[in-house]
Amino acid sequence: MSFPEDFRLISYLSRLEHAVRFPLSSSYPESMNIDTLFELAGKEHRAPFMQTVLDYPPLRGTPELLEAIASTYRHITPQQVISFAGADEAIYASFQMLLEPGDHAVVITPNYQSLESVPLSRCSVTGVALDENNDWALDVEKVRAALRQNTKVLAINFPHNPTGALISRQQLTDLVEMCRARGIWIFSDEVYRQTEFDPADRLPQLADIYERGISLNVTSKAYGLPGLRIGWVACQDDAWMLKLERMKQYLSICNSMPGEFLTTIALNARAPILERVMARSRSQLAALTEFLARYPHLFRLSVPKAGVLAFPRYLGTEGAEAFATTLVEETGVMVIPSVTYASELTPVSEDFLRIGFGRENLEQALAEMGKWLDKR
Repeated sequence: MSFPEDFRLISYLSRLEHAVRFPLSSSYPESMNIDTLFELAGKEHRAPFMQTVLDYPPLRGTPELLEAIASTYRHITPQQVISFAGADEAIYASFQMLLEPGDHAVVITPNYQSLESVPLSRCSVTGVALDENNDWALDVEKVRAALRQNTKVLAINFPHNPTGALISRQQLTDLVEMCRARGIWIFSDEVYRQTEFDPADRLPQLADIYERGISLNVTSKAYGLPGLRIGWVACQDDAWMLKLERMKQYLSICNSMPGEFLTTIALNARAPILERVMARSRSQLAALTEFLARYPHLFRLSVPKAGVLAFPRYLGTEGAEAFATTLVEETGVMVIPSVTYASELTPVSEDFLRIGFGRENLEQALAEMGKWLDKR
């Protein structure tokens, strides 16, 4: 493949997201302002923040940030964490340091495009599709069948973007055991972890349970703080983390000091922040589910188990892409058709819509969409 190729989802969002009245498609919860963050984390942080020197932070992150990130894991130390400018930089850097020509990777589909596009720019890749007709279930045996003698990496993403699907703890154990037996790395996109609607469904983080597990996370999804632009990678393998650090030297080098400071206090105050996010997400998922149920001839939903994205199948005759285009043109309500999740590895149905339910204006967006649907 040519690289970098067009990032279909980002291109779609870039054309429309900031111009529409109701972006009913956002992949993150309602953002908060800095005052609200200080109210949740403690107003005593305000003065130190205002006195923050706008210098370069260390390449891996300030000691305070790394300590705060490490505290979100069970067995990871601050020395086993590297911060990045969001999750995308971390994805790019990680696969650059994991894969070489002649290697092979296995990737779950559908996916956030860079999870397959970056590996495809490095080596051969096989996709394993979730079952769209079975609540987006993963067949572990299909993963096993996709492995080759030269398989270097398995890339997974649970809770899943964009379906909100999860795998069981036993399935995760099976994946780890099959990869451990062959020395295969597991790159685990865990950006929606902590958004599970049933905490009993929450999986352990790969970096905690597997010596070749690489955990990716970010401030944007569970914490509703996308503007901080802080992501990170955690891994037990110190030698590989040194390689990843060298890769970052050629990318952002370091994050912004204000972003690192605010991320540190947010992670240290994560309990009230997560409670705030999940209270809204639970009520708004119920509202969206009720809304879609009013139009059973148009939508069929596998209810997400985590996250702030729903991925209903669109049943209308014109197709999901045409529906999304007409909807945004006539109402200013934007949903995203699944054509933006097209994969080079496996077929991805174009009959689905990505709908975000984490934003505060969900009620108004659904009201506009409902009035429009009722007139059709």
